[in-house]
Formats: sequence, C-alpha cells, structure tokens
Amino acid sequence: MDQIEKGYKALLKKIDELDARRETLSEEVKAREAELMARMGEITAPLVSRIGMNMLNRGKQDTKGEMYDTVYYPKKMVILGKTDPVEHRPDNISKKADEQFCVLSEDGNFYELMFSSDGIMVDSYLNPLTAGDALQIYGHEIMVMLYRAMRDYLEGQKELVDALEKTIAFVLAKN
Repeated sequence: MDQIEKGYKALLKKIDELDARRETLSEEVKAREAELMARMGEITAPLVSRIGMNMLNRGKQDTKGEMYDTVYYPKKMVILGKTDPVEHRPDNISKKADEQFCVLSEDGNFYELMFSSDGIMVDSYLNPLTAGDALQIYGHEIMVMLYRAMRDYLEGQKELVDALEKTIAFVLAKN
C-alpha cells in the first residue's frame, strides 16, 4: 500500500509542477501577445492579396441603397473584428463613425476601418493600428479569427484540389 501511495504522491507532484510551468508559460505568452499578433499579420500578408476583399474608400448611395461612383482602397483586406464605433473619426471630428472594423491589409499591417454616411455619401477612414492596440481594442477574438480564416482557406483549397484531381481522373478514365 505504501508503494501505491508513494506513486500517487509523485503523480500529484508532477501535476503541480506542470501547473506551475503552464502558468509561467501562459504569462510569457500574454506578455508577448502583441509580438505574436504582429508576426501572424506579417506571415499572413502574402495571402491577403488572394483572399482579401477590396474595401470601400468612398462612394455615393442611391435611394435604394445601391452604391455608385465607388472608389476602393488599393490594397485588399481581411476583416478580423468589429467594435462599437467611436463618436468621431480621428481624421474629421465632424464625422460620426457608423461602423468600425479591425482589418489586416496585404501590407501586413492592422487598421481600423471606420465608415461614415450622410445618407448620400459613404466614406471611410483607415486608421493604422499596432498589433497591441488592435488586441486591446478588439480583443483576442481577432487572433482567433485570423487563425480560423487561414484554416478555412486551407480546407477550401484542399477541397478544390481534391475536386480537380477527381475531375481529371474522370476525364482521363473516359479516354
């Protein structure tokens, strides 16, 4: 019975040691979360040009809500998060921000994209953010969203390649 108790105590000691190590490592990751987010943005940047969207810089809205005379930002972006908009845009305090998003641009940088509308004109302001500021304003969800976007893109590409391989096999089997 002493052997069992001794082994069990050793097991509990190992659990305590791992808990302490996990806590230390967790604190280190938290201290470096902005570096991690910045690095994720940097290494994702080349894909953003393929998977990102052209975001509206400005345009006019007709009575049905359709946009015309639109101008888009030159670089594509991936939307990572949304927050309650600020009262006034930093570029023009007379404009209220109606929508506010965190985006990653194909240049690897994070931005706040703030949209304003007066009923006819819709325009936006692209506010640069550090990775740390992005995490502070939008929370850790943006890190998860970036990871999920890349995972979903990979799965979609894998499905497409599988379908193409099956199609080629089908066509070649016919000949």
